Amino acid sequence: MIHNICCDLRSFKTLSFRKGLNILLAEKSAGASDRQTRNAAGKSSFIELVHLLLGSNVEKTSIFKSEELSPWTFQIELDICDEVYTIHRSGAKPSKIIIQGDPSVWPISPSIDDKTGFQELSNTNWKLVLGNLFFGLPYHDIGRFKPTVRSLFPYFARRQEDGGFEKIVKHSSQQSNWAQQVGVSYLLDLDWTISQQFQEIREKEKATEKLRKAAKDGELGHYIGRSSDLRTQLTISEAKAKRLRSQLDSYQVVPEYKELESEASNITRQISNLNGENVIDRELLLQLKESYDAETPPDNGDVSKLYNEAGIVFPDLVKHRLEEVTKFHQVIVQNRRAHLSNEITSTEERISERDRQKESLDERRKTIMEILDSGGALEHYTRLREELGKSESEVETLKQRMETAEKIESTKADLEIERATLSKTLKNDIRERESIVREAILLFEELSESLYEQAGSLTISDSHNGPVFEVKKHSQRSKGINNMQIFCFDLMLTELSLKQGRGPGFLIHDSHLFDGVDPRQVAKALQLGADRAEAHGYQYIVTMNSNELPKNGFRPGMDIKDYILPTKLTDATETGGLFGLRFD
Repeated sequence: MIHNICCDLRSFKTLSFRKGLNILLAEKSAGASDRQTRNAAGKSSFIELVHLLLGSNVEKTSIFKSEELSPWTFQIELDICDEVYTIHRSGAKPSKIIIQGDPSVWPISPSIDDKTGFQELSNTNWKLVLGNLFFGLPYHDIGRFKPTVRSLFPYFARRQEDGGFEKIVKHSSQQSNWAQQVGVSYLLDLDWTISQQFQEIREKEKATEKLRKAAKDGELGHYIGRSSDLRTQLTISEAKAKRLRSQLDSYQVVPEYKELESEASNITRQISNLNGENVIDRELLLQLKESYDAETPPDNGDVSKLYNEAGIVFPDLVKHRLEEVTKFHQVIVQNRRAHLSNEITSTEERISERDRQKESLDERRKTIMEILDSGGALEHYTRLREELGKSESEVETLKQRMETAEKIESTKADLEIERATLSKTLKNDIRERESIVREAILLFEELSESLYEQAGSLTISDSHNGPVFEVKKHSQRSKGINNMQIFCFDLMLTELSLKQGRGPGFLIHDSHLFDGVDPRQVAKALQLGADRAEAHGYQYIVTMNSNELPKNGFRPGMDIKDYILPTKLTDATETGGLFGLRFD
């Protein structure tokens, strides 16, 4: 229950409330509208102020950030868990909450300001405290897509600017589907974690769809590809890595590999040179042997015959001289043949020596080649290791790519299975909590029938996308009827929450809720709100324009004026609004 709201701004109109129905009335001057002057009377600003003091974020566009209001501190006195507390907050320092009262039972204890001695909480912690004390929410982390005080409290104080009167189960046009499902499930005491899990599935589906699109059309497609293609590449890469590993396992490093390789090359060159020299000497040997065979003494008989045929008798001197010449020629031939024989022997020895060298060199080269064939150089071993590292890295990359591709290809089916399983869980939860569902349906029906004979019925059902809360209309659709269904829905949530020990203990409705509603139904709604609040012990606060307040239609003995707050607002004067001043 809210006791009062005030401010250190002297022109602010302090508001005091009592149990049951409270009507904050605003006198509207002839021809004026809320669109013509902002904060002229301040009915909607009153609801914004309640949100400010109960933890809402203060955006730059907030009226409490305006030059006219930011310096001032607002305060609310209200019951929290049967204890009275006074809460202070300003637009200038929205992150600081000042508390008066005993917070010993709070889950988070305030700190004490050394200068002022005030008890203080950050707004973040204040929201955790309110969530725990108002709604029984744990103040530790319970994952994403969870109920919070700021996702639940607006059901008890809808705001026109947020689109709070557009849809029955949504307190804001910006409220996501999961927040609506989680919030209403929590307030009705259904298993809200099922709605949380449905949202997790939706998030996975969105992420998977993005991946599928990227894998198909975007740059990621060049990286991921199809699992079948990647499986082929992986098989080939694994085989290559296996071959390299086998080579390395049997590889022997020859420390002097380079020296031995160089020596083998030198030996090959030496053998080649020796072969070349042997070819030359063998050619020389043939020539020497031919020359040796061709060396014979001259035939002197032919010379004697020539002289005889000429009739000339050699004188003894000539004869003697011819013998000397013959003998000289014989000596020359003998000497020539002896020289050729020596040359032949020398050449043959050189060839034989080279053959022996070749044989020795060839043996050494054979030994070296056997050593080189049995292993390899350290550099070659290092290159093999590097190649194996690259190959194994490629194998791991391909494995990851294939796993990603397979996951993308199979996730859709997996999520469908997960969604179907969760849908079954939801169906079972609604069936197991049939008494809760039944109570909500009957309570809404009771409230609705108090206003219309056939206004609509609440249905709570399972679907493939989470729980569905809707009102099925039995009459012609109109804004007025839709608003009264919101009225019934909010009263139902308030009463069921209170029964479970949850909720702030009050319900606030802006005058916009009654837009388009027949005055007779407005009277019925106010009468119903007053009766239900008194019967179930909660506070019902309504803001209304004076010209919209019904003058009749109430049951006998009920005077609606008894519920109007003493403090009235008006847009007729500059100081008649809630803040006592006007600003743009």
